[in-house]
Amino acid sequence: MHYDIVVIGGGPAGLAAAIEARKNGAKNILVIERDRELGGILQQCIHNGFGLHTFKEELTGPEYAERFIKELITMGIEYKLDTMVIEISGNKAITAMNSTEGILHIQAKAIILAMGCRERTRGAVRIPGTRPAGVLTAGTAQRFVNIEGYMIGKRVVILGSGDIGLIMARRLTLEGADVLAVAELMPYSGGLTRNIVQCVEDFDIPLYLSHTVVSIEGNDRVKAVTIAQVDKNLKPIKGTEKRFECDTLLLSVGLIPENELTKSAGIELDNVTGGPIVNEAMETSVEGIFACGNVVHVHDLVDWVTEESKRAGRSAAKYIAGKTERNCKTIKVKGINGVRYVVPHQIRLDNVERTVELMMRVDNVYKDIKLVIKSGGEVIKEVKRSHAAPGEMENIKLDLSKFTPGDSDEIYIEVVKEEA
Repeated sequence: MHYDIVVIGGGPAGLAAAIEARKNGAKNILVIERDRELGGILQQCIHNGFGLHTFKEELTGPEYAERFIKELITMGIEYKLDTMVIEISGNKAITAMNSTEGILHIQAKAIILAMGCRERTRGAVRIPGTRPAGVLTAGTAQRFVNIEGYMIGKRVVILGSGDIGLIMARRLTLEGADVLAVAELMPYSGGLTRNIVQCVEDFDIPLYLSHTVVSIEGNDRVKAVTIAQVDKNLKPIKGTEKRFECDTLLLSVGLIPENELTKSAGIELDNVTGGPIVNEAMETSVEGIFACGNVVHVHDLVDWVTEESKRAGRSAAKYIAGKTERNCKTIKVKGINGVRYVVPHQIRLDNVERTVELMMRVDNVYKDIKLVIKSGGEVIKEVKRSHAAPGEMENIKLDLSKFTPGDSDEIYIEVVKEEA
């Protein structure tokens, strides 16, 4: 099988990338999805709050996904469900398999990686205690409750205050469970401010910052969980323990880009994000292989996933049409002094028509700051922020139409405290 573009992943990133590639002239496109339906994680996100930027209205996750699924089908873009990609070679040859066609060998002119991310499990955070039933990741619990129709427990403790954990605190409360506490290792929440307010504070659910689980009790099923405060080195402080009798512990302790396929293709990864290093076109270190969405870096809003994925789709279509300038000046983009990372990591100046959108996260909670962009010691842009937090991604559009890098091949972005 031969295709112009193969998109791996049929979630919000893959759908947006495939549609945008078709709109930009690519004809022969295939989307490969390992689940039984298109839409990815959005299908289990039945709460609202999606689409405010993209559609200027508030949608649920399934509603947001359905708009792209309908457009994909209307365009006649081919897709395969229940199909697992098991290998990508450097020459863009894909090996996949499903239960009806068996082993598939697919050759692509360009590939777009859109596999999303996965949750960290109990093994990743090494919680002491027994190993009873009732310890689940928040995303797994969300699927059980919202799609499969199973209630996962009646008395629940949640470790981690990422967005999924916060949303499940509200969801389980609405389903009749008693959510006893949300414990967060860091001194700040990892979720959006709106989710902290709407999902925890509005339901009087205690949020314990700088706390972690130090013990799980139970044989067949969780019977109790003990949390404790941690010091500045994130070590539990004796004498601060709080014990909760419960039957369920949900883990919302971080997301990891799903990058086994990325590694197998020999693509260079970023140590901070865990995703591939990409340029302004969302192209990875392997020519003709692009990446977008949570497989690159974990986003807080699906609207930003859509925007980034459209860029990948346009770029892939441009690449197969031979319209990409490859031999041109490239500058690196780095986050320093409070900025954990920046995407894209590199910018090829001749391929930027005018502006490039930079996405980044800060490493702490800040108030009254400036995000300062510099090159060669000179400030090229400043953006004021009254509030910035690790749980909320920052987006900055940088106009490069008049930018001259001079002797510098790097752009730096840092946090600078506003003067009183």
